[in-house]
Formats: sequence, structure tokens, C-alpha cells
Amino acid sequence: MNPLLAPGPTRVLGVLNVTPDSFSDGGRHTGDPVARGVALRAAGADLVDVGGESTRPGATRVEAAEELRRVLPVVEGLVAAGVPVSVDTMRAATARAVVEAGAAVVNDVSGGLADPDMAATVADLDCVYVLSHWRGTSDVMNSLATYDDVVGEVERELVQRLDAVVGAGVAHERIVLDPGLGFAKRAEHDWALLARLDELDRFGLPLLVGASRKRFLGALLADAEGAVPPPEQRDVATAVITGLLAERDVWGVRVHDVPSSIAAVRVVGAWREAARVNVP
Repeated sequence: MNPLLAPGPTRVLGVLNVTPDSFSDGGRHTGDPVARGVALRAAGADLVDVGGESTRPGATRVEAAEELRRVLPVVEGLVAAGVPVSVDTMRAATARAVVEAGAAVVNDVSGGLADPDMAATVADLDCVYVLSHWRGTSDVMNSLATYDDVVGEVERELVQRLDAVVGAGVAHERIVLDPGLGFAKRAEHDWALLARLDELDRFGLPLLVGASRKRFLGALLADAEGAVPPPEQRDVATAVITGLLAERDVWGVRVHDVPSSIAAVRVVGAWREAARVNVP
């Protein structure tokens, strides 16, 4: 088993966007992203998830060469600093380049649908592959958020993608599933998936959940006048979700604010230990 996927406390993946148009930080970390990644690791992140292409609602795709220009030097710098790296990419060529540079995880929010070469490429690489539920690119995904039973349909569509990537040669034991919160989903869909996440356990695969700062949390926290708090004011709600997921032994969470989610995972661990130990 890949050591990243061994049983243990919920892993915390720290988000490092090297894009000028991220919904959560607006390119705040493009100046010295390696230093930011090292800081995320020092704060407790098990992996630093580097992304060079925004997948916020409405975003348009960047050219492949530009994505690679953004992420490859960051991956190289983080690997040299001893930081475990994941890369958020939908492109096979980018996946190959970053894994060859030392990245341990390819986090593909499209589940292999955006690039027909992704599955065969990952099969040829020594990495973990995060396969997410996805229905279309960011500029059209809102129009695709139609379901009769979101959990059942997400499950069926994940089965289709899982069969495809395993059929292309990706080892089952290297795959992590992600329900794709916010991707072609409205708030009620995200909440339903979180509440019924155990229905995805039938795959017998680790789960990664990316709830951090997303729209459904903004809607939840809106004030009486309907004003939605900015993304950075959704970190407390994100940490609560991390704690709930850690209690359910979910493999990993992808978050912007690492310390609060690390604290949530530790609280769950301490609570469990106290319940196990008979204190006189």
C-alpha cells in the first residue's frame, strides 16, 4: 500500500493556488508560492496541493503551457524543500511532468474526462490518483447541476469513471475518490453528499473531500440581509466539516486554512483516545 493511503488520522491537504483568479485568494500566493507551500507544511499539512488553473465557477481554461509554467517550478521547489506535493490538474502532460519532478499525487477534478490521455498516463506513473465526480468545465458546470437523486447519480457516475481508469491500467489501490462538492452541484446537493457520504464507502477506496470556503458554506453563513461572507470568513465552518469528516474516518480534506483543520483532526483524536482509556 502506498504510505500516503495507509490507515491513520484524516490527512489535511493545504491548498496552494498559483493562479491570478482563484475564488479564495485572488492570486495572493503567486509572488513566492514555494515559501507559502513550506509554511503550509510547517503548519501541519500532510500534502500541499498545487494548482495552476482555476476551477471556480465561470472560469475559463488556461493554455497547457501556461499551467505547466505556473506549477512545475513550484513543485520542484517544494520537493527540494522536502514537502510532499499533490498537483491539481486535468491535463495528462502536466501530470506526467509534475510526477517526474517528484509530486506524489495527481488530483484530477475531472476524473479523467477532461483529457482522454489522463488515465493511461497515470497508469504509467508512480503516484496516487484522486478521481473526482465532474460533469463539465467551470464555465458550464452550473447548468449541469440537475439531479433526481444526487447521491445515487454521483455514485453511478463515479463507478463509470472508476471502471474506465482501472480499465486503462490504474491500480485500484492507488485511487482516491472525491465526490466533487461544488462541481455541477448546488448547495443542497453538497449537503446531501456530505450527509450520505458513507454510501460511497462501498467502493472500499479512500475519500477526499474539498468543502473549504465553497459557495454552499457562504450561503449557509449569509446574514439576515442575504450578504454572503467572503471566502476567508468561512474557515470556521470548514473546520467544523473537517471534524465531522475526521470522526467518520474520511481519508483526507482539501483546505485553505490548514491550522484550523489540523486542530479539528486533533480534537477528534483526543476525544476518541479519552473514550478508549479508562481514566481512574
